Amino acid sequence: MPSVDVVDETFLAVPPAVVAAEFAVPSRWRRLWPDLELSVMTDRGVQGIRWTVRGALVGSMEVWLEPVLDGTVLHYYLRADPQGPDGMPRPAPPRHAAAEVDRRQRAAKTIAFACKERLEAGREPGEPPRG
Repeated sequence: MPSVDVVDETFLAVPPAVVAAEFAVPSRWRRLWPDLELSVMTDRGVQGIRWTVRGALVGSMEVWLEPVLDGTVLHYYLRADPQGPDGMPRPAPPRHAAAEVDRRQRAAKTIAFACKERLEAGREPGEPPRG
């Protein structure tokens, strides 16, 4: 099991295709995950994307988009270990792993809330999605 295992879910009141467009542009990935090098493993279009991860961590990362009610649940998964000096994954000691998981969980929620704020564009709670 990887020492960094992050799972997050956030509801966005927009269709999956709108959320998918946020993650479909490779030039945005570096801004969202500046210390990770991503390579597409599986592009599922409006259902999301899965990457292999290198850089600060080695493993896999996924954004899965699930249509729910009038919007989308953005599921985020990161399963990786820190990269060792030889470029191979090395499990982190428990205290370091816990700190990295906490940091990555906060970063995932920051990304999700930024998408939510931008894509919902001021939509009031209980109001139907725009467009």
